[in-house]
Amino acid sequence: MSITSQLGALRKRIDKACTQAGRSPASVTLLAVSKTFGADAVIEAAQAGQRAFGENYVQEGVDKIAALRAWAQSQTPAPVLQWHCIGPLQSNKTRPVAEHFDWVHSVDRLKIAQRLSEQRPAHLPPLQVCLQVNIDGGSTKAGVAPQEALALAQAVASLPRLVLRGLMTIPEPAPDFEAALAVHRRTRELFDALNASGPWPAPLDTLSMGMSADLEAAVAGGSTLVRVGTAIFGGR
Repeated sequence: MSITSQLGALRKRIDKACTQAGRSPASVTLLAVSKTFGADAVIEAAQAGQRAFGENYVQEGVDKIAALRAWAQSQTPAPVLQWHCIGPLQSNKTRPVAEHFDWVHSVDRLKIAQRLSEQRPAHLPPLQVCLQVNIDGGSTKAGVAPQEALALAQAVASLPRLVLRGLMTIPEPAPDFEAALAVHRRTRELFDALNASGPWPAPLDTLSMGMSADLEAAVAGGSTLVRVGTAIFGGR
């Protein structure tokens, strides 16, 4: 199947998951995870109407952003694409992220957020950020511990060039739908608790959770953004 066909099938899958969860399909954004795939694959997805793309590797993402900007400028009307950094972020990689991406999902410590805020160019809109939470305590997973999320959220929300939007999780693979749903519901409970602990400059509105294998459970658990790569672009 082509990327266009797979995108169509995936959108139907998300719509069905929303219907089964009693939610509007418009309440869930699809983030196409294009890591390791070239600009041509991203262009095909963009031609099929996809507008939000996620990249795990900073330099690969920066190169694709430049390539897609050139492509978009050749189109009439030029599509507006949105770029999300979803991979682990080290201190020495914050500048290119701050300069080129629109969103960062993987903020898990204050130092990274401070650098992103300091390095965000003044001519760009504030960087939209999510806190990555290690919701199930996976020993190899990045993310702030749930009990430390409020303090980090308050500190990040006070930074001048960032807008705190919500939470992101990458839980360990679950054995079945119910187990996956239980973990995603814990994230939603933490999200609701954070919102209730405001006031925030703006209410938190983004729950970045769910991938190709567990998007139905994530949608049932309250996800507002699913990060899908394999079901769009194929295996890596």
